[in-house]
Amino acid sequence: MTHKQMRIIDHPVLGAMNERDIMTFTFDGHTYKGFKGDTIASALLANGIRQLRVHEERGTPRGIYCNIGHCFECRTTVNGVSGVRACLTPLKDGMVVTSGQTEPVPLNSEHDVDELPRTYTEFIQKQKAHEAGDSDA
Repeated sequence: MTHKQMRIIDHPVLGAMNERDIMTFTFDGHTYKGFKGDTIASALLANGIRQLRVHEERGTPRGIYCNIGHCFECRTTVNGVSGVRACLTPLKDGMVVTSGQTEPVPLNSEHDVDELPRTYTEFIQKQKAHEAGDSDA
């Protein structure tokens, strides 16, 4: 499959990009090319890929946000390892990358959120009421 590179190769201020080694990788079953020195994120962006995963709960598309490793929006699965940040991971030849898919919500509560304590003091009060046998706690 041929994909158009969306990369600046001749910058008006920085000049022409030096020739670099080409690497081949797959993303969601499609083959792409990147350069030695690319991160997964930069290689995907250069190939026109903007969506890297979906939101765990809502399934809405997520892409690169901060591109410096702080936000975790660019989590992908790389060679079978999930949760890999594409913006920090160097591209390697033959790498198999898949987009992050909807997963169970880690902090999903069975309780109505209005029942949960908002402060530590409220938690202690509810705990004491529970220990005293108050069913409203």
